[in-house]
Amino acid sequence: MNPLMAARAYAQAQGAGGVTGGASAAGAPEFSQLLSNVMGDMTQQTRAAETQMTQTVQGQGSLIDVVTAVSSAEASLQTVIAVRDQVISAYQEIMRMPI
Repeated sequence: MNPLMAARAYAQAQGAGGVTGGASAAGAPEFSQLLSNVMGDMTQQTRAAETQMTQTVQGQGSLIDVVTAVSSAEASLQTVIAVRDQVISAYQEIMRMPI
């Protein structure tokens, strides 16, 4: 995870705080809402990259736009993978706790 991805995740988490219906009593967004936002962002970035690639193949786009879109989609995917790994790690830690 690089600093740019961390800054994006922080900005997204801060921006999601005003969402109604997905916020807890303290005003912070629920964990499930944050995960949903991250997954939605990753899907949107992937579709944008696919659109740029299609336009370039048709001769309507530039290679720089494709590289930028693919890099953005890759960063979003890496963020989702990092979150998934942390959730799995936390679950495993909870399962190791004595009752």
